[in-house]
Amino acid sequence: MGLVGLGKIARDEHLPAIAHTQGAELVAVASRNAAAEGIACYPDLTAMLAGQPDIDAVILCQPPAVRYEAACAALLAGKHVFLEKPPGATLSEVDALVDLARRKNLTLYASWHSRYSAPVAQARAWCAARRLTRIAITWKEDVRRWHPGQDWIWEAGGFGVFDPGINALSILTEVLDDQIRLIDAALHIPAGRAAPIAVDMEMATAQGVPISAAFDWRQTGPQIWQIAFEAGDELYLFSQGGDDAAHTAVGAESTLTQEYRAMYRRFVDLVRSGASDVDLAPLQLVADACLRGTTYITERFEDME
Repeated sequence: MGLVGLGKIARDEHLPAIAHTQGAELVAVASRNAAAEGIACYPDLTAMLAGQPDIDAVILCQPPAVRYEAACAALLAGKHVFLEKPPGATLSEVDALVDLARRKNLTLYASWHSRYSAPVAQARAWCAARRLTRIAITWKEDVRRWHPGQDWIWEAGGFGVFDPGINALSILTEVLDDQIRLIDAALHIPAGRAAPIAVDMEMATAQGVPISAAFDWRQTGPQIWQIAFEAGDELYLFSQGGDDAAHTAVGAESTLTQEYRAMYRRFVDLVRSGASDVDLAPLQLVADACLRGTTYITERFEDME
């Protein structure tokens, strides 16, 4: 494998997960500003493909706005492709990648790490056995804590608060068998920015179950990542536990670590079986919110105080 984009998530999760995965070996990294110790490093994907022509797969961890060109280059070079979430900046470009991968008989994997959290399967089983009456998503975190200095995330195609919010939507679309449609949305964008700092969404299942979602990057204190599934008087509360690292015992794997290891096992299995896995349901809901929602300009926000 060769990895492109050596940022925080790549260092914290991708590198350890690859090292832990049987059948996977990282032999090259491409990054403009960083290097991985003990691994061949290149300034960009083109140089990496030229320097390591025998790699089987490419892991793409750059911002979504620039990922399409890299994925095309990798697929055209005959490499399987692993896409960090969200899989692309638009639905049409990911559809084009699916078609290219199919024509080249290569694996394309759109990863949604939150779907691999153990409570997701539990929530799916709980919901399947009941008639749901309401679902409420609350996804609130401190952008200064989790994305310091990442200016790209505030640009068009950077997703803003949808970057974490799409994790909740990936869980929602995995838990429910029903189709989900967007009814309305409010996007709160700081002055001088192109991406939202907060979003409120109103959705519903095909069966008419109302779904609300509140995403906010201005949360201080406890971080909140939870989904409340209601069935009359019964409640299933899916919770990521706030600050996962703070709630992980010394020497134990964090939930996020488990999720990334599971994704790499999935990717290796897909490559071996000649299959792809690209579900665009979470990205579709984000696109619908941007199409249907009302934009409100809020006060300026600087992520580095």
